[in-house]
Amino acid sequence: MELTHFDHSGKARMVDVTVKAETKREAVAEGRITMQPATLELVKQGAMGKGDVLGVAQVAGIMGAKRTWDLIPMCHPLLLTGVTLAFAIDDTAKAIDITAVVKTTGKTGVEMEALTSVSVAALTIYDMCKAADKSMTIEYVRLRAKSGGKSGDYIRED
Repeated sequence: MELTHFDHSGKARMVDVTVKAETKREAVAEGRITMQPATLELVKQGAMGKGDVLGVAQVAGIMGAKRTWDLIPMCHPLLLTGVTLAFAIDDTAKAIDITAVVKTTGKTGVEMEALTSVSVAALTIYDMCKAADKSMTIEYVRLRAKSGGKSGDYIRED
């Protein structure tokens, strides 16, 4: 397997996408943040002292996707055409599941933007709830699916 972010001498490089065709691209990422039952109840009731936890996390996740190129050194700045986040409360697991869908029409994919979106949303939930629960855990941040580009479609099997 060839690693594209290294040149022939092993030095880091940004991939040159000049000659690549623009295609419709989409990536779906997911993650989870687990917490104490009382913390989850505060989130559900909108009773966390810092405000609407999931509303703020949604805005943060969108901002994270838009700023991925600023955070990950070899990412290209992209014109994103859509970023959506969904939150699902899992009472049994005492968790909030986060899903991000990121879209563009361009020369490179948006997998990193989707993963960053989920990560920033989870970190925002942690930040907004840490006064009540420092034991929260962010887990399972992963690519669920991607489409478009030369490498084609990918769907996670598990």
